[in-house]
Amino acid sequence: MTDTALKTPTDLKGNATKAVAEALNGLLADSFALFLKTKNFHWHVSGPHFRDYHLLFDEQAAEIFATTDAIAERVRKIGETTIRSVGDVARRQRVTDNDKDFVKPADMLNELRADNLAFVEALRAAKELAGEAGDNATDSLIDDWTDAAEKRAWFLFEAGRNA
Repeated sequence: MTDTALKTPTDLKGNATKAVAEALNGLLADSFALFLKTKNFHWHVSGPHFRDYHLLFDEQAAEIFATTDAIAERVRKIGETTIRSVGDVARRQRVTDNDKDFVKPADMLNELRADNLAFVEALRAAKELAGEAGDNATDSLIDDWTDAAEKRAWFLFEAGRNA
């Protein structure tokens, strides 16, 4: 099957659409990387606030994972293709992995907060591209994803006070 076989009809124009799709695919890769890092910390958190952090990380991971389908489907709706593999995610992700054997809970909170705030920056850049492309649907969706990422960062910040 060729790339043209997957071309979804859209009224959005070529180069601008490709730029939006590239930005969305970057967001998608970051979402998968952030999901996995959040689950990693969920599985490996330890200490006096174990239950609170364990539940917080699980809740946030579920929220992040829930956005992946919406992001990927938006790429397809605008006539482009999306990521296809873990290798593709690894090539595109900007969220850094954490493969350490042990991470202090306070460091987990700080790292995830920083990652979510960096994700917000990437969302804002994608929103600008969507606006330039006249893609108001993507523009609107990004508002919700931004609000959710900002909320995650806020909760991580508050949970990390005196951690």
